[in-house]
Amino acid sequence: MNSETVTTAGQAWDPFVKVLTDGIAAPGPEEALRVVTACVADLLGDKTAHLKPGGLKEGETQYSVAATVMIAPGATHNVFVAQSGFPPEQIHMQIDIERGHPGRVVREKEPLLLANTDEHDDFQQILKTSRMGSSMYVPMFWQGTMFGQLIAGSQARYSYRPVDLELMCRFSELAGSLWHAHNGPDQLAQIIAA
Repeated sequence: MNSETVTTAGQAWDPFVKVLTDGIAAPGPEEALRVVTACVADLLGDKTAHLKPGGLKEGETQYSVAATVMIAPGATHNVFVAQSGFPPEQIHMQIDIERGHPGRVVREKEPLLLANTDEHDDFQQILKTSRMGSSMYVPMFWQGTMFGQLIAGSQARYSYRPVDLELMCRFSELAGSLWHAHNGPDQLAQIIAA
């Protein structure tokens, strides 16, 4: 686990190259994306946010999660793929295309940073284990069309900062390339059918 807070894009270069190398070598699209989501969950975010006043509420413990969320054919729902840190019963879960902030990103097609989700009355808890205190959402595009998004959540409020969103945009571009290089759209159809 990474215990240092990344404060510049340059600090993420070596992990980015490792994700690229491991993602290319992965046996399939979901495995390639899991390399990305595991890195995002581990690397990004202020590693001291949980120690600061208001970072955690009573009974909360610090942890981070990440996933890719793909738009299903017909654009009726979002499908979670390659989750890192999600409970087993939520692997490949599907939600309505308009639900919560993933739905907002589908509509607006713009990156979104919620440094403190408590400040957003419209924030909806999707993860069964707990409500995230800080979250990021970055759309993924292929040939000009949005096909999904990379998301991250952290229990501690103010975990994610603008530098994290900037870096997540680069990881989102990488994830999109890896997904298509490994024929991800074909696997998405299998995931939905399962």
